[in-house]
Amino acid sequence: MERKELKQLLEKVRAGSIGVEKAISSMRQAHVEQLEFAALDIHRAIRRGFPEVIYGPGKKPEQVVEIVGRVKKARQTVLVTRVAKEVHDQVAAVHTGTEYHDDASAIVWRPKKGIKGKKGIVVISAGTADIPVASEAALTAEVMGNAVQRIYDVGVAGLHRLLAHREVLTTARVLVVVAGMEGALPSVVSGLTDCPVIGVPTSTGYGKGGQGEAALLSMLNSCAAGLTVVNIDNGFGGGYAASLINRLTKR
Repeated sequence: MERKELKQLLEKVRAGSIGVEKAISSMRQAHVEQLEFAALDIHRAIRRGFPEVIYGPGKKPEQVVEIVGRVKKARQTVLVTRVAKEVHDQVAAVHTGTEYHDDASAIVWRPKKGIKGKKGIVVISAGTADIPVASEAALTAEVMGNAVQRIYDVGVAGLHRLLAHREVLTTARVLVVVAGMEGALPSVVSGLTDCPVIGVPTSTGYGKGGQGEAALLSMLNSCAAGLTVVNIDNGFGGGYAASLINRLTKR
């Protein structure tokens, strides 16, 4: 049950076309979809403004197929993260209309397509190797109703590449900056702009980088005030947070 459906249900109660007990029963039925291996929080879309997201790793393809079907039945957007195309092939064989985004390794199904997104989010990657995580962030924000602008491969090794996009940086409402190695780019971007910046460290790097730990610590210890940091490789978390900020922000 989405917010619009909940509103319609309450209006019917107010108009007297259905009783209170029937309305309560309808809301309870829409609360949780109980499967043998999962309990789907169908009301999350009402509380949070976006449905529960399916984390793909660790789930069998047939489990993903069933979960997608249950969320679709509730007429809610489906986002499955971190899955291979082979999983999508099995999902698509059962559920038509699903999309596979290879750059983000994600499956998407939407009850409504062609909806114009809200502008304001810019996703930036330091290097080409960071694009998979950046793409996950961008896709998450897009699925949540945003029009996302992408800027890739503008790391501090060639800072002039970033400065060529200065106008975009200064007109954004929120920036998601994805970087591995020493993780310096979010600090640089935060120092150039007056909007919220979300740093996403990636596990890109050599040797003692610690699979993203160096980038994470660099961002956490940034001297650029106001930089917010999510976990290593958590493009989904960065894109989700950016969407919540963009929802409340006017430029």
